[in-house]
Amino acid sequence: MNRPLRLAAAVELLSLLVLVINLATVHVRAVASLCGPVHGCAYLAVLILTAWSPAADRTAKLLAAIPGVGGLLATRRMNRD
Repeated sequence: MNRPLRLAAAVELLSLLVLVINLATVHVRAVASLCGPVHGCAYLAVLILTAWSPAADRTAKLLAAIPGVGGLLATRRMNRD
């Protein structure tokens, strides 16, 4: 279950970066309309996959709730133990 979590965490971070860069530069509404729901779904996937993972302790589950980098931090925490 670690691979889907890593994928969801990467999509979450990438989509957040696209949203922030779009907001800071050209602010194209189509980009926000596309990347916003992608980011939200990836964020929810990170939360659910972390909650279901038997390797996730309480700290990993709390780290997963941090938007953007939480999934990567939770994955790192689970791989460390």
